[in-house]
Amino acid sequence: MFKKILIANRGEIALRVIRTCREMGIQTVAVYSTADRESLHVRFADEAVCIGPPASRQSYLNIPNIISAAEITNADAIHPGYGFLSENAEFSRICADYGIKFIGATAEQINFMGDKATAKATMRAAGVPVIPGSEGLLDSVEQGKELAKEIGYPVIVKATAGGGGRGMRIIKDESEFQKAWDDAKMESGAAFGNDGLYLEKFVEEPRHIEIQVVGDQYGKVCHLSERDCSIQRRHQKLVEETPSPIVTPELRERMGQAAIKGASAINYEGAGTIEFLVDKYGEFYFMEMNTRIQVEHPITEEVTNFDLIKEQIKVAAGEPISGQNYTPQRYAMECRINAEDPANGFRPSPGKITQLHFPGGHGVRIDSHVYAGYTIPPNYDSMIAKIIVSGQSREEVMTRMKRALQECVIEGIKTTIPFHIRLMDDPGFKSGIFTTKYLESFDFGGL
Repeated sequence: MFKKILIANRGEIALRVIRTCREMGIQTVAVYSTADRESLHVRFADEAVCIGPPASRQSYLNIPNIISAAEITNADAIHPGYGFLSENAEFSRICADYGIKFIGATAEQINFMGDKATAKATMRAAGVPVIPGSEGLLDSVEQGKELAKEIGYPVIVKATAGGGGRGMRIIKDESEFQKAWDDAKMESGAAFGNDGLYLEKFVEEPRHIEIQVVGDQYGKVCHLSERDCSIQRRHQKLVEETPSPIVTPELRERMGQAAIKGASAINYEGAGTIEFLVDKYGEFYFMEMNTRIQVEHPITEEVTNFDLIKEQIKVAAGEPISGQNYTPQRYAMECRINAEDPANGFRPSPGKITQLHFPGGHGVRIDSHVYAGYTIPPNYDSMIAKIIVSGQSREEVMTRMKRALQECVIEGIKTTIPFHIRLMDDPGFKSGIFTTKYLESFDFGGL
């Protein structure tokens, strides 16, 4: 087992990893930018190293500085958390070159899944259902038009290196194709330095369902059931729940086995997530694989009583997986609390938290790195806390979540709490029948 782990991240996920390491008797090293000097992960780690100024590219994305921090502290492993360098194949490779264990996927596995066209081809070969579309990248707009005629409109073009909805365009008929193509190439080239595009059939009335998987170094893979991530705004998740209201036992079994096939096809090591779109007919299609821990992993932990961070560390240390395929017996939901103003287009709201009270009670868990007096920097993601609740039914969970949200006091900044409270009372959300487009017609006025 590792003696010392450096956490190459910040905020609540860094704190989350530190907690598990402490329970396992493993020393921790925090890295931080000058903007995060007063963050709790810096205070609670055994050691802390400043790796640069506030800009991410000069600190949390600065591989030489992070490797140097690991070397001077004699860390024998690095946990990347999520975001930043967590799915950076070059970082995984460099860690291996320096004899530091990267707690996550290998460079080869990340490369397999990091390029969407390659990932789709890999999954198709493994027998995982994929959305009809191009076999790889499109060579020309004419090729795209011909394929769209074959599979039928509507279609969607996507950036192969994309994320967060950038480099994506829905095309309803051929007259829209040229402009959508040009816009997507320009946006993806500017955002990712790669303007490669592929085309898919556009899935109607989709739900975003992901399967949590864990694999070890000995070829074994298990799944820990699904999470429903359909409540999104501009492709950014706001609420996640498990089990999904629309997943039947039969569908869960098929999706779980497909996820295991997909992860096994690349000999996957560590915790990862196979993400699917489920259409209005109940058919599911591979969307992408996240080769890292997810923001929403706590809801799976709550219904399985299974520490996913601990499992990541054990698998990285060469131990076989201890998990098994799981059918949920309880319900859990997570609301992401962001420093944003939902009444004004979710405008970022960095600044000093003057008063803070987090909720508690049975079935309530808070993952956060903020405290009264903490100043939220404007340089990073706006998520400041996750409220996770669990219970015996979806109705109980929604009632408990509303109570927890109403109990939560964060003053000095705007947060997404008013939106979440309204959502818990929303008839459409309560029904469990909604799509990834649900918030496009949601009333955000007066929050």
